[in-house]
Amino acid sequence: MGDSQLLLASRAVRIEQLTLDFLAYLELERGLSRNTLHAYRSDLAQLGAFLSARGVPPLDAEHGDLAAFLSELASGGARGGGQRTPVAAATLQRKAASLRSFYRHLRREGLIEHDPTAELRGPPKTKRLPKVLSREQVAKLLVQPKGSEPLALRDRALLELMYACGLRVSEAIGLDLSDVDLDERMLRARGKGSKERIVPVGRSAIGALQLYLARGRPVLVGIQVQSSLFVNHRGGALTRQGLYKIIQSHARAAGLTEQMTPHTLRHTFATHLLAGGCDLRSLQEMLGHADLATTQVYTHLSAERLKDAYFGAHPRAQARRASAAV
Repeated sequence: MGDSQLLLASRAVRIEQLTLDFLAYLELERGLSRNTLHAYRSDLAQLGAFLSARGVPPLDAEHGDLAAFLSELASGGARGGGQRTPVAAATLQRKAASLRSFYRHLRREGLIEHDPTAELRGPPKTKRLPKVLSREQVAKLLVQPKGSEPLALRDRALLELMYACGLRVSEAIGLDLSDVDLDERMLRARGKGSKERIVPVGRSAIGALQLYLARGRPVLVGIQVQSSLFVNHRGGALTRQGLYKIIQSHARAAGLTEQMTPHTLRHTFATHLLAGGCDLRSLQEMLGHADLATTQVYTHLSAERLKDAYFGAHPRAQARRASAAV
């Protein structure tokens, strides 16, 4: 008897068992990242608690049960999940996508006859443009790691490289020494789903990396064997939390705390490239986006910045705005 038949033998099978089988499929066959797998696990654990409170086995859940789950999340009253405040529309969209993927998998495996998510819809996403820094703000941020101490050299190289290559946080901390070619000025980044891409590295970032590799990293690593490009003060691989602290510390020093998020330098990289004439397809490749539509958000962002610049600078545009406000 196969795994699917064993699971089907009990209609009251716990969602934890179904989730483990689903996550194994996502990891081994689809190669999804650890962060994505964690999100699926969290969403399905929350669903399991909700269904348990209703006395509904996960294999018997119907459209109405799943719609009620999303509805209570939206209102901030989901039972069993510890929810206290309404969930944002974008998060609800992600959770709805998790449910659809999970129940489609169950149907493929023959565990259910009908997909209860066939008509399931999350709330419409509100289009929110990402925050980006101006060129002046970037310059102010990048000069914050001052001096020639090893940690200052590391921070300067890290910030320069994230802005130069549009790296995600996970990609920056996942870089190994072998991923950077200083002579060719190229970098290999491992993105979502372990997909690799090659990104050019600008002169300023190369210079900062050379200083860090020559005078900073050797001091931090000492006699340890360490392949990670960016390391902490003990010579171990830099963590996500460590990187966040570095960015926030220098953002505070530059007076940019409100403008900075973990993704700000990536958004800024993309927006500045488009403003400088980079074509959308090349930008898509450098960002590692599977879908061009994901990259197109930066065209909207660039348009908004152009409008702000126009209305802030053109004398006749300012006059019309002022008269309209009277």
